[in-house]
Amino acid sequence: MVLSNGTYGLRIVQTLEYLNRAHTVIDKGDYLPPRGPEVIAAISADPAITHVVVVHCETSSGILNPIKEISDAVKACGRKLLVDSMSAFGAVPLDFNEIPYVAMVSSANKCIEGVPGFGFIIARKDELEAAKGRSHSLSLDIHAQWAHMNKTGQWRFTPPTHVVVAFLEALRAHKLEGGVEARGARYTNNRDVVVKGMRELGFETLLKDRWMSPIIVTFFCPAHKNFGFNAFYESMKSKGFIIYPGKLTVVDSFRIGCIGQMDEGVMRQVVTAAAETLSEMGVDTAAPPEIALVEQAKLAA
Repeated sequence: MVLSNGTYGLRIVQTLEYLNRAHTVIDKGDYLPPRGPEVIAAISADPAITHVVVVHCETSSGILNPIKEISDAVKACGRKLLVDSMSAFGAVPLDFNEIPYVAMVSSANKCIEGVPGFGFIIARKDELEAAKGRSHSLSLDIHAQWAHMNKTGQWRFTPPTHVVVAFLEALRAHKLEGGVEARGARYTNNRDVVVKGMRELGFETLLKDRWMSPIIVTFFCPAHKNFGFNAFYESMKSKGFIIYPGKLTVVDSFRIGCIGQMDEGVMRQVVTAAAETLSEMGVDTAAPPEIALVEQAKLAA
């Protein structure tokens, strides 16, 4: 069962469809969080479900899904949890003793602050052993890679050596900064600074503070007749900041990332650039359209 509330949950569904794997979906739309009681009810209705997969931080909206609540529900039903923590691992706690997943996947870049080039998995050894001979793919056979590395100390195929070197340096920097707690605190402060500044300009966030991750924040586009996202994007880019277009289907939005080697000083510069851009566009209020507030109220409910 896939718990989906955005683009990356739907990508998991698409992957399962390509692989012709039996699956079911709890689709919460663009940004609403999947909740524990829903998981329990769905498993009770479909005993064939063996695994539940959830995206830790769904960056299409910026929501930090209630992973502990979901984990408790999956455990109560005697099922197995898989976690896609591509955009959260390294800055958001994912302690196996509190959230007993059977496997999680993340990336060499993102909150580790390396460079893109490989993903990695942390999994229970008994689950890895049970996976022997079951992979649909030669290159993605995790058991074969694990067994080969344990035996030889080598990757099965040519490794991305420059990415590995960058990853090791990134891990050293991560430790020097203070690990997950310190990195998460810096990202959280980045988020708080940019959210405060943008709200002072009149922008409204999609999410209430309760659900907002320290990874990326979604803002509604202003309703003002002079505002156009493409012009806003290009102006921000000319001032040194590349932002993300929104991925909401109901209302126009954009996103600002909070991770990477940035601090509150950089985030204040982002807010200044946004203020200057609004002035250049002749936008005297960044208030969102009414539909945006309706969508936001759904989350509050």
